[in-house]
Amino acid sequence: MAEAAKPEGIRAPDIDVSREPAGPSPDVKANEAAQEEAAKVGKEDGELRKQKQAQVEEEVDVNDRGEESTSPRTKEKVEENDQGEPSSSPKTEDNLDAKEKVDVSSPNAEEKQGDAVDVTGETSSSVATNKGDYLKSDESDLLSDLKENERKALEELRSIVEEAILANKLFQEKKREQKEEPDPNEEESKKCEPKEKQIESIENENHNDVYEGKSDRGKAKVEDEEEEVKCVGNDAGVSSLCIWGVPLMPSRGDKGTDVILLKFLKAREFKVNDAWEMLRSTLQYRKENNIDSILEEDFGCDYESMYSMSGVDRRGHPVCYNVYAVFGNDDLYNKTFGTQEGREKFLRWRLQLMERQIQKLDFRPEGVSSLLQINDLKDAPGPSRKDLRLALRQAVALLQENYPEFVATNIFINVPFWYYAFNALLSPFLTQRTKSKFVFARANRVTETLLKYIAGEEIPVNYGGLKRENDPDFSTDDGVSDVTVKAGSTETIEIPTPKAGSTLVWDLTVIGWEVNYKEEFVPSNESSYTIIVKKERRIGWQEGSVRNSFKSNEPGKVVITIENGQFRRKRVLYRYKIKDASLCSSSC
Repeated sequence: MAEAAKPEGIRAPDIDVSREPAGPSPDVKANEAAQEEAAKVGKEDGELRKQKQAQVEEEVDVNDRGEESTSPRTKEKVEENDQGEPSSSPKTEDNLDAKEKVDVSSPNAEEKQGDAVDVTGETSSSVATNKGDYLKSDESDLLSDLKENERKALEELRSIVEEAILANKLFQEKKREQKEEPDPNEEESKKCEPKEKQIESIENENHNDVYEGKSDRGKAKVEDEEEEVKCVGNDAGVSSLCIWGVPLMPSRGDKGTDVILLKFLKAREFKVNDAWEMLRSTLQYRKENNIDSILEEDFGCDYESMYSMSGVDRRGHPVCYNVYAVFGNDDLYNKTFGTQEGREKFLRWRLQLMERQIQKLDFRPEGVSSLLQINDLKDAPGPSRKDLRLALRQAVALLQENYPEFVATNIFINVPFWYYAFNALLSPFLTQRTKSKFVFARANRVTETLLKYIAGEEIPVNYGGLKRENDPDFSTDDGVSDVTVKAGSTETIEIPTPKAGSTLVWDLTVIGWEVNYKEEFVPSNESSYTIIVKKERRIGWQEGSVRNSFKSNEPGKVVITIENGQFRRKRVLYRYKIKDASLCSSSC
């Protein structure tokens, strides 16, 4: 085939195949470097914009929900106020921490911040976030309220307990039988004996064992079994075995037996084997430490001021108050925690206290079989008191393992910042179910928190309630009314005095106070003069409830005026009673 002719004037370039292709020109390199730098900067700017956008969205979400996250050390969920009220701490800068300050530059801010909760206010793992939820969240011990799997678990545990009691195997068996340690002097003497005598001695020992039909180890095992039978039967038959005054044998038909067994099942999430082992361990602990006779022991009066029981909560649980300020006394602290003997005495007293509280419970299926604990940490010894922390940790562990489901809710009030760190250290030693019952409240949220669980007439006056010891005028049967005073507004409470000569007594408290307060009597007759019962004055946030009385000479009414100049709503609790020889009435 003929080769195509090349156009004239065009000469094909000479290519040297031995040389490598030339790289890009310097201009191309510069352009590529600039493009890479621009892409890098653009990527960084994009990531920064995404971070800012996420932060803005998070802030908007927080504002919309009226919630803030707690400190990462606590890792607890913050409870919202059931009335949508913020903290009622004073407005002054000196009394507010930096984390607790809220911008309320206009009256409208109250609507935006009304549902906000202080970061350091109240935290909780409890499912009940307001008094309505608390009333609904009680766990029933009625068989009809159990789920199918829970009912089956109870039946299985009943069978296991019944068989174990009848077979005398309720208490834990020793897995390893200890051999008697040989006497060193006897061993040494055996070494010095001639070999023939040693052999003869061994043969005689074996012959005696075979002849008698049992060894020393067998004797020890029989003795252990006899001791076990004695403990189970308690010299009155195996069916008489009780715990907290309730028979353990299901076949006896005591309704409290199922309530006790359900406590162990609930503590172990209805895992039958785990609940069974927990029950056996508890019985073993009570046997080894003579818990059944602990109520007879006398520990003196050193700890009496630390503990008190007062009233019941909204679900009928007895309320126990534990005050740790008593250990601020150095003499008592050193006496209690300075020695091993003192620490053991304190722990044993704490178990006795629990047994005393249990005596107030009702183990019928429809009864109240658990407590509400309130732990006041005001003026409690600080984190430097290592011995106290260790003793409390040990006490919590003992109560958790040997008294399952006896505390419905554990409320810690007047909580200092350092206690959150201590609780974080204690948390790994607690079960999730135990931690779910903990509620923490700072000093400015004590009354609000307690009101979610306890009625105002049952809360002592030193915690912002209306209950007084040996009160001659009111009792817990006299209910409490409440009214909300909006931010920047004034509310009046009118109490009628329908008859001349009537004596009116009233009780009132404002959560957080910081309001202007006055009392006056307004006669029904317009021509009569208004009488000032109490002049207007400002009441600070640390003051307690107001108790006053007035005897009227004519029909009229007592008018109580509360002026709220704050940007936060205030909640008022009050009750009154009319005392008269011919007319006795009360209202709430």
